[in-house]
Amino acid sequence: MYDVLVIGARCAGAPTALLLARKGYRVLLVDKARFPSDRLSTHYLRLPALALLKRWGLLEKVTALNCPPITNFRLDLDSCVLSGTPLPFDDIPATYCPRRTLLDKILVDAAVEAGAELREDFLIQELCLDGGRVTGAYGRLHGGTREKLQARMVIGADGVHSLVARNMQAPMYRIRPNFSCAYYAYWSGVPHIGTEVYLRDKRALVLFPTNDGCVLVYVAWPYQEFTRYRTDVENNYLQTIDLVPDLAARIRGGRREGRFQGTADLPNFFRRPYGSGWALVGDAGYHKDPAQAFGIADAFRDAKLLTEALDAGWRGEQSLDEALAGYEQRRNAVAFPMYDLTCQIASFEQRPPELEQLLQALSRNAAETAGFLAVMEGIVPIHEFFDPANIARIVSQSS
Repeated sequence: MYDVLVIGARCAGAPTALLLARKGYRVLLVDKARFPSDRLSTHYLRLPALALLKRWGLLEKVTALNCPPITNFRLDLDSCVLSGTPLPFDDIPATYCPRRTLLDKILVDAAVEAGAELREDFLIQELCLDGGRVTGAYGRLHGGTREKLQARMVIGADGVHSLVARNMQAPMYRIRPNFSCAYYAYWSGVPHIGTEVYLRDKRALVLFPTNDGCVLVYVAWPYQEFTRYRTDVENNYLQTIDLVPDLAARIRGGRREGRFQGTADLPNFFRRPYGSGWALVGDAGYHKDPAQAFGIADAFRDAKLLTEALDAGWRGEQSLDEALAGYEQRRNAVAFPMYDLTCQIASFEQRPPELEQLLQALSRNAAETAGFLAVMEGIVPIHEFFDPANIARIVSQSS
């Protein structure tokens, strides 16, 4: 009997297993993949994610990868350009965008080192129930026989189409439609200044420096265009990049490394993340468009919050139901504002005049731009920066 069975061993599940194992709980971590392995991801680590890696003793392992630190950010809105460096956070001066083959392996290895048991290439087929309570799961190794795994808590860190959420019919709320579809590819030999974001006529183009001298170039369009777009991915991708001539010249002067990867499966929702004998973390608990690349940062944060809730409940500080309800409340208090902003950005809607006025003002004020970038990194609460009085101050000072 395990204390915890964690289904999914990537950026939500591996940290959850790591933290629970460090607290002395008996943890089984399973994944249908083997590590190292890649997955669809923008894999950008925002400053709050790096701060948690630092707290967990893993930051140096990430910064030691052949992945350049990112200290410059450029947001080109066509009508204006914002550029600068986000404020340092927890003495961390740069962000990183490591490949998932490398990052996920670091996280999994850390969980195992902490005492979690790992089963790779293991497929979970269904949950075990006893009177409505989850008591474990059935699954099997690839080519193996069916096994029953028993645990007093089953955690679904198994992504947007979570088996745990589906089996337990986890209620969904704050649902928004799919806004975008996206493809990305890796390119070598492309000069860059750091993170570069360009918005052009219902198109978004993003460049992140990553491992081995490559950049990830991500391009997004409205969801309704996916069927047409996928008929000729390469030409449509390059034609979109051509909307920014300087970027296009740099990319066309480089070399594509590997295939194009993309999806239109980018729903926006929250799920109730707990029930009798089960909990959800990461994309299984809530999912949003990758427009702002907050997926990993949010997964790390929620792993921490869920671990704290389970530990509090099991140690008797409060009832387990109260602790897990608190986990949902704490998650939502932080996630709701950024979720709403992400959906607004991903919708490709025309910017309201007052927002355009603010952005124009920010483009003329380097100090205020740094504050705005801190909001975009998730280290300054949105409501503080977008307070009407603060907006009026910025616009007035820059006029």
